Amino acid sequence: MLFRQDRSERLAGIADLLHSAECASAALVSAMACEICHADVNGAAAFSTRVQKLIAAGAWTDAAFALLAGELPQWKLRRLVYDEGEWHCALSLQRELPQWLDQAIETSHQDLSLALFRGIVEAARQEPAASDGSPTLTVPRIRVKQPDLVCCDNFA
Repeated sequence: MLFRQDRSERLAGIADLLHSAECASAALVSAMACEICHADVNGAAAFSTRVQKLIAAGAWTDAAFALLAGELPQWKLRRLVYDEGEWHCALSLQRELPQWLDQAIETSHQDLSLALFRGIVEAARQEPAASDGSPTLTVPRIRVKQPDLVCCDNFA
């Protein structure tokens, strides 16, 4: 009997590998990219040649930004800070919301690219899967408009 893990379990395994890794490797980043990229009918994930070239060149940070822009365009980088020897990364669906109201994904690691990759994997884990019928909780999307401003003060 063949057993195939579901996507969330595979992403959890990759998240564990990223957590324990000290630096990025081509094998680790390729495995992560294959899992995050959308799979075709045969189940094989096809990611762009740009991401493949960045991985082959060892340009981990650029590969992270390319994956984020190409595969998870709704997630935006909210904050990237270096503090006390660690990189802190926050990804958000709604950057326009105040920070205290936003449900951002926050990760950290000593290596910049691994902090970004951990955030990307967590964002992919929160994406609703086509076969998964479980509901997801998200902050409602808000469109920012320029309202007509009216001064209501009475200075008389």
